Amino acid sequence: MIIQQLHDHRVVLVNQSGGNSYTSLNCISNKDSFYRGLTAEESERVHEYNFDHPEAFDTEQLLKCMGELKSGKSVNIPIYDFKNHRRCSESFRKVNASDVIILEGILVFHDQRVRDLMDMKIFVDTDADVRLARRIRRDTVERGRDVNSVLEQYGRFVKPAFDDFVLPSKKYADVIIPRGGDNHVAVDLIVQHIRTKLGQHDLCKIYPNVYVIQSTFQIRGMHTLIRDRDITTPDFVFYSDRLIRLVVEHGLGHLPFTEKQVVTPTGSVYTGVDFCKKLCGVSIIRSGESMENALRACCKGIKIGKILIHRDGDNGKQLIYEKLPNDISERHVLLLDPVLATGNSANQAIELLIKKGVPENRIIFLNLISAPEGIHCVCKRFPSLKIVTSEIDVALNEEFRVIPGLGEFGDRYFGTDN
Repeated sequence: MIIQQLHDHRVVLVNQSGGNSYTSLNCISNKDSFYRGLTAEESERVHEYNFDHPEAFDTEQLLKCMGELKSGKSVNIPIYDFKNHRRCSESFRKVNASDVIILEGILVFHDQRVRDLMDMKIFVDTDADVRLARRIRRDTVERGRDVNSVLEQYGRFVKPAFDDFVLPSKKYADVIIPRGGDNHVAVDLIVQHIRTKLGQHDLCKIYPNVYVIQSTFQIRGMHTLIRDRDITTPDFVFYSDRLIRLVVEHGLGHLPFTEKQVVTPTGSVYTGVDFCKKLCGVSIIRSGESMENALRACCKGIKIGKILIHRDGDNGKQLIYEKLPNDISERHVLLLDPVLATGNSANQAIELLIKKGVPENRIIFLNLISAPEGIHCVCKRFPSLKIVTSEIDVALNEEFRVIPGLGEFGDRYFGTDN
């Protein structure tokens, strides 16, 4: 149902297993991809083999396939032949690299290594009577088995495996869906969540700590103006300030809050939130100083520190000057720099803040535009801080300038570009 509603070629399905067990029919299952092949001894006693046990699956092969898919490679998914109880040597299902991979199976939460691959874990919770009724109907109608053999196998293998392995894995789920496909509200919520992710920039999918403010024609129009090399300095400053204000407001939205009730002029009680009190800004001199006015306009009386780092191409990391609030270790920090290029200066500023006692997860880095190289550089080193930007550009050129970019922001903003 999720795939049908998404109707998007960027979504693929991979099956660990559909809960199949032994059948005497000569069937090749496209749903059961990662059962391991039985040995000769196991094949002779197949009626005693438990296909619902974790050891029945080739988890190493599953990890390999999922790892390649997540790295952007196409894979050949094996197909299991229940007639011979081994994989088909000549048949496979090719799965192309996609933005969203749905991995489905009764035991996908059992192995921690598989769980660690997942961005979202969903447990479909269905009543035991419904599960048994479905199994009886499937095995008698589709597989020609009698009810007694189905019940015998259910009591001997299926139910114990569920109690021992499947049900305990429920605790690892991020979302639990009762009633399965009948729960249209839950399915709709998951579909909407995936659509939101598909609409994000690729780097936001890689780094969940990167936030790009939602683009509108107003934002695109302001970017068009400040990127124009022929714009006047007053207009550049005016529209840059408007964009900076939006970024600052968005960044403030990521701060913690507490619930607060107030009495309105009508005598009613309004339940809202109280702003984070322990806050400060830190600007990376000198471009970062262009963002201070917007921060002061949003946060009355906020303390603002300064960091000056000498930059010479891609390798300049010399710290020249720093002046920070004495109690900065107790505060949430908004780090200000309008352009994230290589990420080297940002990394040194962040290192300094951490040395001063600021927890990494209390740093929010605000900028107008970011280069992918800079995002990779900062996020790989500091995965717990947040980056808030208004646009992610294409790349850096050989001179380490952001492309298409907007030139030397500080010179253009402060009028020293002539």
